[in-house]
Amino acid sequence: MLIPIESDLATIAQIEAVPTILEAVGELTGLRFVCIARVTDTTLYICALLDKLNFGFQVGDSLDVKTTLCEKVREKQKPIVIDSVADSEYRGHPAPKLYGFQSYFSIPLYRPGGEYFGTLCGLDPKPAHLSTETMHKTLGLFAELIARQLANEVVLGRTRLALDDAIETSVLREHFIAALSHDVRTPLATMLNGVDILEQLVDRSAIPLLDTMRRSGKRISELIDDVSDFARGRLGGGIAVELREESNLELTLCQVVEELRHNYPARTIDANFPSGIALLCDAPRIAQLLSNLLKNAIVHGSASQPVSVRVSSSPGTFELSVTNFGPDIPLETQAELFKPFWQSTTSGTKKGLGLGLYIASEIARSHGGRLVVDSSGGQTTFTYHVRMRNARANIPGT
Repeated sequence: MLIPIESDLATIAQIEAVPTILEAVGELTGLRFVCIARVTDTTLYICALLDKLNFGFQVGDSLDVKTTLCEKVREKQKPIVIDSVADSEYRGHPAPKLYGFQSYFSIPLYRPGGEYFGTLCGLDPKPAHLSTETMHKTLGLFAELIARQLANEVVLGRTRLALDDAIETSVLREHFIAALSHDVRTPLATMLNGVDILEQLVDRSAIPLLDTMRRSGKRISELIDDVSDFARGRLGGGIAVELREESNLELTLCQVVEELRHNYPARTIDANFPSGIALLCDAPRIAQLLSNLLKNAIVHGSASQPVSVRVSSSPGTFELSVTNFGPDIPLETQAELFKPFWQSTTSGTKKGLGLGLYIASEIARSHGGRLVVDSSGGQTTFTYHVRMRNARANIPGT
C-alpha cells in the first residue's frame, strides 16, 4: 500500500490538466520555474514542475522545508508574492540566495476537506511584476482549480471502486446509472454553461483557466458516457441501437474525423469517404465507434505517421477500418483488447477507464457485425464488418 506522500505524488501525476496549468501560469507570470509541491512540517516534495531554468529538479525530489519560503506559507496559511526580493521583507531569508531567485510566488493548496496540501509556487532569477490585484486573483483561481482537480481524482478513484462492486451486483449497476443521469449530468451541464458565460465576462488572463475547466468538464462527460454504455450493455445484453436508413453516412463520418483533427492538431488523419454512403444503421453509434477507434489509433500509434480511415464493401458486406503505424500488438494481447477496463501496461499511456474498444465492439455487435484487429508489419488495423441488410447498403465506387 502506498504511503501518504507517494499517494499524493501519484494523484497529481494522474491529473491530465496539470501540465497545461503549469504552462499557463508560466506564461501569465513570466516565471520560468513553476511547480506544485506537497508540503509537510519538515519536507517539501515536488509533485509536478515546469523547469525552463534547468535547475535539475525532478518529480519526487524533496527539499528541507526550512530552506524554502513555502514553510512560511504553511505556517501563516497565506500566499507570498514577491516582485523583487531586494525590496521585500524576505531579503534576509536564506531561500532567495540558496535558490537564486528575485521574483517568487507561493499560493496555498488545500485538500477537498480543507486540510492543507501544499503550494503552487514559482520563481525566477529576474524580478517580475506580480503584485497586482488581477495577478493575485488569477493565481488564486489556478490554485483553486488544482484543488478541485485533486477532489475530482478522489471522486474518480471512489467511483472506480464502486464500479468494481457494481459489476458483480446488478442492483448497484441500476442505481449507478440512475445516479449518473440525474445527479451528475445536470450539474455538469450547468458548470459547462457557466464556463461559457464566464468567458464573456472575465479578464482575458483567466481564459486559459476557463479553457482547462471546459476540457476537464468534457472529459468527465466522456467518462460518464463510457460508464453508462458499459452498465446498460451489461444489464440489457448489449448496447441499444435505433436503426435508420442513412443515405449520406459519410457526413457523419467526416464530422468525427474533423473533431479528432481539432482535438489532436499535431496528428495527421488521412480520410477520404465516397459520397452517398447508404446503410441501415444507428448513425450516432457508428460515429461513436469510429471516434473510439480513432482515439485509440492516435494515442497508441506512431506520432510521426498518419492514421488512415477507410470505407469499403464486398458483396453484401460493409467495412469501416482505422489503421495506425507502430509496434505490432502481440497475439496474446489482441485477445484482451475488447475486454472492459483493459489497458496496456507497456504503452506508458493510461487515459480514461479502458472502455473505448470494448464499447466499439459492443456497438458492432448490436448492429449484427463484429470488430476485428490485425496487427503485423508495423501496422495495426481495426475493422468493423457488418452484413448489409436486405441489400439496402450501398457504397458508390466500390
